[in-house]
Amino acid sequence: MSKPTRLHYSRQGQGPALVILHGLFGSGTNWNSQAKRLTDHFDVILLDARNHGRSPHAPDMSYAVMADDLRQLMDDLALDNAVVLGHSMGGKTAMTLALRAPERVRALVVADIAPVDYHEQSNSPLIEALQRVDLSGITSRAEADSALAADIPQPMVRQFLLTNLQYEDQHYRWRIPLDTLAERLPELESFPAMEATYSGPALFLYGTESSYVRPDMQTTIRRYFPSAELRSIPQAGHWLHAEQPQLFADELQRFLAQLDDE
Repeated sequence: MSKPTRLHYSRQGQGPALVILHGLFGSGTNWNSQAKRLTDHFDVILLDARNHGRSPHAPDMSYAVMADDLRQLMDDLALDNAVVLGHSMGGKTAMTLALRAPERVRALVVADIAPVDYHEQSNSPLIEALQRVDLSGITSRAEADSALAADIPQPMVRQFLLTNLQYEDQHYRWRIPLDTLAERLPELESFPAMEATYSGPALFLYGTESSYVRPDMQTTIRRYFPSAELRSIPQAGHWLHAEQPQLFADELQRFLAQLDDE
């Protein structure tokens, strides 16, 4: 297993530490609006996972090593523990840390993902669509959006993916290593088998329009996280924090307020 990568991060607010982990193709900036709602009561840390945002690129993307990246960041920031919130890929990283080092996770929040394999819901078509764009002929973000439209008809998904398009040295390039993500995708779509449990406070939020947290997965969630509370966000899909930001924030803040009563 490779050594931990020192991740890029931003930090804002005051109070107990709350670390937010984005999903595949994302970055910490995707969570800026949610972070602003929390800064009065929490020291909010938004990180970029390896191979994402402004963090270094690395060939290994196992959840074990990404959990070690997070633990290294916490060590660097002298954080004994933190509330850890993760969405999708970030949720699996958060769960892995909670199961492998429960003493580092004060409480766990997982957004629209479960500790199961998702090979039937592969993101491979999205990576392939990005790889097919001939960036040498792209002169604007609008052109890149048009080039993706046939393969990715949802404007919101295209705009999310296009946050990874950078203009540098007079040409556009993807800041995420698409070949590495394609190679590691089967691993990212899996969840590492572990015998451990995390008995601390845990909240699993999921969108009612998403298929990522189905009723048949709840047994597995509770096997790993016996104290888990599952709450749905109505009229929200996989990007529930962006589709229903106020409802997501309300559920999150309700859960976090309970931690003060412990």
